[in-house]
Amino acid sequence: MIKGLKQIVSLTMISRVFGLMRDLSCNYFFGATALGDAFWMAFKIPNLTRRVFGEGAASASFIPVYSQELKTDKIAAQKLASTVLTVVVATLSVIVVAGWFVMFLLNSLDLVTNDTKVVLSLASVMLPYSVMICSVAILAGILNSHFHFAMPAAAPIVLNLCIISGVIISGLVLGLAPETQVYVVAVSILIAGVIQIAMQFAPLHTLGIHLRASWDVKSDGFRKIIFLMGPMILGLTVTQLNTLGDDLIAWIFSASQEKGVSFILGNKEILYPLQRGSITHLYFAQRLYQFPLGVFGISLATAIFPVLANAAAKKDIETLCATISKGIKLSLFVALPATVGLALVAKPLVSLMLEHGKSFGDIDVDKTSFTLIFYAVGLSGYFMQQILTRSFYSMQDSKAPARSAIIAVCVNLMLNLVLIWFIGTGGLALSTAICSYLQVFILMYVLKRKLHHSIVGGLAVAISKTLIATTVMTLVGIAVVISMGGLGNGWLSNTMRIVFIIIATVISYMAASKLLRIEMLDLLLKR
Repeated sequence: MIKGLKQIVSLTMISRVFGLMRDLSCNYFFGATALGDAFWMAFKIPNLTRRVFGEGAASASFIPVYSQELKTDKIAAQKLASTVLTVVVATLSVIVVAGWFVMFLLNSLDLVTNDTKVVLSLASVMLPYSVMICSVAILAGILNSHFHFAMPAAAPIVLNLCIISGVIISGLVLGLAPETQVYVVAVSILIAGVIQIAMQFAPLHTLGIHLRASWDVKSDGFRKIIFLMGPMILGLTVTQLNTLGDDLIAWIFSASQEKGVSFILGNKEILYPLQRGSITHLYFAQRLYQFPLGVFGISLATAIFPVLANAAAKKDIETLCATISKGIKLSLFVALPATVGLALVAKPLVSLMLEHGKSFGDIDVDKTSFTLIFYAVGLSGYFMQQILTRSFYSMQDSKAPARSAIIAVCVNLMLNLVLIWFIGTGGLALSTAICSYLQVFILMYVLKRKLHHSIVGGLAVAISKTLIATTVMTLVGIAVVISMGGLGNGWLSNTMRIVFIIIATVISYMAASKLLRIEMLDLLLKR
């Protein structure tokens, strides 16, 4: 598990670095404007599909069943993989065509604003990427089941490189206007999808896996996958659904030139709580808090899932519970200090990365960093969600995560509509954070009743030690922030702040963890 985790973490770290470069290049040309909001909104549609399938329902429902088939009949397992891939491609292709039709109808209506029409046009260009990335997800699930993690983890790097290339060529080489440039970037996403699919076939061939078009939809394995997949879509993607809900509410409740600064409810005029650019603030705050989540949280869940699936297939409850417990401890060991770290560097980091280009000023920096802090509050919840939902899926139980997800999404919607009026985009982020802990609480309670074993053995001691180490780190970080308070706000000053805060907090946290003999530190560092 740890070997696979290190492979995924290393490649995901590279991917996230290129991802940040991608976002910076897009922000330089589009900024916190209506066009920037439109691009990030449209990109959310295929990106959500990636979250659902790439790290979600397709692979999570496929891996346990496929692993079980491998133990009994390898030929049947290969036929099952071919059928799943064929059905996913065919189904999503139909959905893409239907999506194009709906978007065409909406674009032809006078009811939607011009800003919304831009969102629909961009989404229609990017929509086929949903088919491509979901195909990559199935291929990655096959490779992960054979404990090959490298190529699936490298696929996102290609997406980032293609987008960066599209931005540079269209903006700096061709000098296109942003309104045209944004469509070139959308096409570059489709090119990335083709390359990502091609990458997965080399290791599949090495493993002796040859996939062909198949439609064996009546097999027991396929029926089991379909039975599991529906509820899993909710269970694994609640955080993504909540962040998409954040964006939709921000779009609806943002003032613009077309909509004006207020709306009429009954006989009362009400000012919009947000402005255009809010979705850009949300997007970059999400990207920054998702950096540790993607690099470690999802990587850990991906590496741990085959181990959980094998233990569940053997009905080895003790190993299953021990693995879940270890996953939770590892999650908290990284998530708690990451929360503090993001809060400490939020403003200088956002300023250094984003305060340049077309339209991203001091106000945008303040709003983005403010939103980031509230998202960071939920990091521990986001990490544990990934482990707990996969624990249920390893046992081929997708109902409990789905129920908890429905509750979390409903609560998030209600909190969004209340908190947005008091703290703006920060309220949307805080709502998502609160709901992550709500789902964790529900899942842990149900899991304990289901297994009749404790999954929190030694957890209290581990959390206590981790909290002590995090407290030490926090005090050191605050001291560094105070000592550097006299510096200005230029790029050099912000760079120095970030570097010194990171060095001081990492060293203090590692040293405190070593002194406290926290098991997770040795587990991560051992060769």
